[in-house]
Amino acid sequence: MNIMFVNTWMWLFLLILHALEAGVFAVDSKQFNILYLIADDLRPTLGCYSDPVVKSPHIDQLASVSTVFHNAYAQQAVCGPSRVSFLTSRRPDTTKLYDFNSYWRVHAGNYTTLPQYFKSNGYTTLSVGKVFHPGIASNHSDDYPYSWSVPPYHPPSFKYEKRKVCKDKDGTLHSNLLCAVDVSEMPLGTLPDIENTAEAIRLLESMKDSHNPFFLAVGFYKPHIPFRIPREYLKLYPIESMTLAPDPDVPKKLPDVAYNPWTDIRKREDVQALNLSFPYGPIPKDFQLQIRQHYFASVSYVDAQVGKVLQALDDFGLAKDTIVVFSSDHGWSLGEHGEWAKYSNFDVATRVPLIVYKPGVTSPFPRPGEKTFPFIDVFQGTREQFGKGRGVESVVELVDVFPTLSNLAGLRPLRRCPSSSFKIELCTEGSNLANLIRNQERELNREAFSYSQYPRPSDSIQENSDLPDLADIRIMGYSIRSNDYRYTLWVGFDPIRCQPNMTDIHAGEMYLLAEDPGEDNNVFDEFDHASVLHKLGVLPSWTESLKHHVIYLSSGLKSKGIL
Repeated sequence: MNIMFVNTWMWLFLLILHALEAGVFAVDSKQFNILYLIADDLRPTLGCYSDPVVKSPHIDQLASVSTVFHNAYAQQAVCGPSRVSFLTSRRPDTTKLYDFNSYWRVHAGNYTTLPQYFKSNGYTTLSVGKVFHPGIASNHSDDYPYSWSVPPYHPPSFKYEKRKVCKDKDGTLHSNLLCAVDVSEMPLGTLPDIENTAEAIRLLESMKDSHNPFFLAVGFYKPHIPFRIPREYLKLYPIESMTLAPDPDVPKKLPDVAYNPWTDIRKREDVQALNLSFPYGPIPKDFQLQIRQHYFASVSYVDAQVGKVLQALDDFGLAKDTIVVFSSDHGWSLGEHGEWAKYSNFDVATRVPLIVYKPGVTSPFPRPGEKTFPFIDVFQGTREQFGKGRGVESVVELVDVFPTLSNLAGLRPLRRCPSSSFKIELCTEGSNLANLIRNQERELNREAFSYSQYPRPSDSIQENSDLPDLADIRIMGYSIRSNDYRYTLWVGFDPIRCQPNMTDIHAGEMYLLAEDPGEDNNVFDEFDHASVLHKLGVLPSWTESLKHHVIYLSSGLKSKGIL
């Protein structure tokens, strides 16, 4: 045998042996568990997203060893449609869910979900709290048994969430928006997210010695309204330190169809007592400050629950074997543009936190005995300082989570969905972000876009503008977000065929983010959009139509020196 050939193979063998000992190949060869933490109605008001007010030490600690996506967006800013979208990696026009009143497997297609895909690959899949939206949207079963190995857990105390349990100053009970409570006085002596946390920890302990990997999704109910949270979290945010939104007025050039009248907030007893005019209000400034105070306190409350679950990963020796994802279903307006809640295409409603941790990739494997996620007492008064982790500034979407997690776990890659995929059970309308997680982002991808949409029943503002039933939808606001601008077209929509008419333009919005980061100055009327769409024609996919439209506009803006 050729001596040089033998020496080459010996050298390769020793190199591979050294790599194995160093753990170079361990990242992709071992099976990792998945812990998917989902907050409800959480915008990126977190320390790791440079928020100067909110105290979120546990999520910040997670971010310090993770990849942090700073420009991640939901596909529709309301719970049911968004959750079905990111759990199937299909956009709302493919799931045909714009409200809460249909089950995608019956109404659209038998799409495989994220947990279902992991279950089919040998994972034990477990659900705690609000993962799928409850009710018809998940077949009154949270999509069990398709998605989950055992029936999902729902905390018993949640049934009191909308009851009259908020104590007023005179001791009477109400169903209020602002509902900081003494937990011991609550029915069952607890709160839903406290129960969720305890169940998640119990499941982690039960799986620590399992031969099968697990996929555990934990859906926290806060900071969704009502703000029924432990009273002590308000102490973190003295009311005298609260400020109003930087842009609390309705923009002068905002089309009526784009405004959301926050009807769910208006139904709460303490808000009804304000006797607000419809649709614009406004809410008195002192009450606005209280809403912001309670929202921030709710975020810190959720952060503490996240911290307890992450601490359990350490306690049960799972931190080195578990990929962790933290995100939300959409954002929430806190007075910006004179709006509250979600139900719009603005950044404050569509932008979400997205944080991904993979041991050995986003940070080194923890050493034996080393704690990755020690619990932090937020009430100690010190603001913990953490590193920022790996930041990604390019625009990404929640539909990207499914293909990304599949890749990080070493599962077979998902193929890209064709333009019509109603009969295809497994494919993705998102992108695989694993390369951005494994490698530092070298440059901003200015060709990356996110696509969001929101339905309306009419051009004028109505009681059902925030959440119209499918049969009542007449207009769809399709929005594209790049790093430079947000562009939205409000077009005619056929609710029977679930199809837009991209040439039937009712209104439009365009915001140049470099000079208008708050999306307050609509410059849509400064451009001839109708002629552009006429030249483009109606393309098969609205995402492609708007993408070509925006690229066309971009070239014009750049030639004028605006971008």
